[in-house]
Amino acid sequence: MDVLRQLLIIAIFPGGIFMLLIGLVYAWINGKLIARLQNRVGPRWFQPFADMLKLITKEEIVPEGTNKLLFELLPIVALAGPMTAALYVPMAGLRPSSSFQGDLIVTIYLLSLMTLCTGFAGANTRDRFSTIGATRALTQLFSYEAPFLLALLGPAIVAGTWQISEIITTNQGLWLVVTQPISFVIAIIGLMGKLEMHPFDAPEAKTEIVAGALTEYSGRGLALFKVGHYVELVIGLTLVAALFLGGLANPLMFLLKTLGLLLGISFLEALMTRLRIDQTVGLWWRYGSVLALLQLVILVIWSTLVS
Repeated sequence: MDVLRQLLIIAIFPGGIFMLLIGLVYAWINGKLIARLQNRVGPRWFQPFADMLKLITKEEIVPEGTNKLLFELLPIVALAGPMTAALYVPMAGLRPSSSFQGDLIVTIYLLSLMTLCTGFAGANTRDRFSTIGATRALTQLFSYEAPFLLALLGPAIVAGTWQISEIITTNQGLWLVVTQPISFVIAIIGLMGKLEMHPFDAPEAKTEIVAGALTEYSGRGLALFKVGHYVELVIGLTLVAALFLGGLANPLMFLLKTLGLLLGISFLEALMTRLRIDQTVGLWWRYGSVLALLQLVILVIWSTLVS
């Protein structure tokens, strides 16, 4: 029975089918919110599902001169990262399905697999647009990964543990967004940078380099990369809501929290124009990391004085 339960967790909830469906739903909500904020109608509810179905049924063309095994394997690994991370975060406001000491660090790096695979996918082809996109994606990853990690370490320091379930249990009183506003803002911006969302979409600038690192991808491979981004968005929102917005709650309340965060992200996407790669890297690395470290220093001093 325990084996059956583990299979259901991986294949149905919180992994597998649930993550694929909820990722597509959040992608539609994001697109709809941006459209309404820009006075457009936006996509119909089934558009993300139709797009994925269309891509899956299309032929996948492997460009000449690429490593075929790597070309086909990278999209699978890219999707597997956030799908695995779903086991360690409180999906739908419920306790994580799996937990161990240090799973916060593991989850953060599982969320980095998408960008790493995207960079390797672009570098694996000979197309110049893919190469430029891969360079930008990997450069942006190194710039946003450190501030994002430092921002999420704040709740861990307050709780005195690196285990997500214990952090949530400890921090269910006053919302940490009140006591750690800098870390909260950095976490949101870092998530947008990791996902290459507007205005941090220089690695996928359609008016400059077509589709960036994924220019040569089509069919099933492109579908896996896209749905992987959608799943990672859900995981990121869930993690930020759980750590900064009061921990666990009933599913409806937790849904409202994540949708509130999504509304804020959509507002930023609709409001701002795309930044150049030097702006996204230089400014954020310089100021984001310093602010995150400053917040951590304040937390460490405060924890020492209290204890």
